[in-house]
Amino acid sequence: MSSRTPLIAGNWKMHKTGSQAVQAANQLKNLINGVTGVEVMIAPPFTALYPVAQALKGSRIAVGAQNLHWEQQGAFTGEISSEMLVDAGCSHVIIGHSERRQLFGETDAGVNRKIQAALSAKLIPVFCIGETEAQRENGDTFSVLDKQVRDGLLGFAFDDLTGLVVAYEPVWAIGTGKTATREQAQEAHQFIRSLLDKLLGNPFASSVRILYGGSVKPDNVRALMEMPDVDGALVGGASLDPETFSKLVSFNH
Repeated sequence: MSSRTPLIAGNWKMHKTGSQAVQAANQLKNLINGVTGVEVMIAPPFTALYPVAQALKGSRIAVGAQNLHWEQQGAFTGEISSEMLVDAGCSHVIIGHSERRQLFGETDAGVNRKIQAALSAKLIPVFCIGETEAQRENGDTFSVLDKQVRDGLLGFAFDDLTGLVVAYEPVWAIGTGKTATREQAQEAHQFIRSLLDKLLGNPFASSVRILYGGSVKPDNVRALMEMPDVDGALVGGASLDPETFSKLVSFNH
């Protein structure tokens, strides 16, 4: 296990109304009250961000958004800006999630602009990358990750990216019940870290947290977290139930 403080992040996707989200957040807060040595973040839907952030004020659970637009304001119907997220109580934002890339046509160039917008607003970007099943079967995993990292972080220097979190999500393991073996996860994370070392230098590469995302559950989280380059998890379905998610958060207890 690495010396970097692990981050367990829950992506609630398009689930929970405002009142349901507040109830779940309060339950989670109570369940993980005594857990130490791990950071926790949840990303409710936009409509629940403000009430959840209010409910979690003073707690150790950070609130993140699931997306943002790269412009501060303007005629972008249906979009939301970094300033709005900060105002709602967010400290983090997920950028480039595979569902955004797959279903909504998000590009590496767009991800790059969104990371810039997040950092300008002092939001911590959770920068998502990962290959599809076809790409893995074709032996393209590393070339896909290489392009996503290089294009996503193009133009940034080490100093710009303070707090950045990378999340490796093999697309074939999201919501499918398939999980990368811990060796597959470690191999991908090690590749990402060595690429960051080349692009941005060792101090950045050795300090950045790389999360694993893809069917993480209470029964596999500890094995994944024992890998030297796995610094936490970005959890989808298993984060919706506070009881289940609290078990993930307390993997070390």
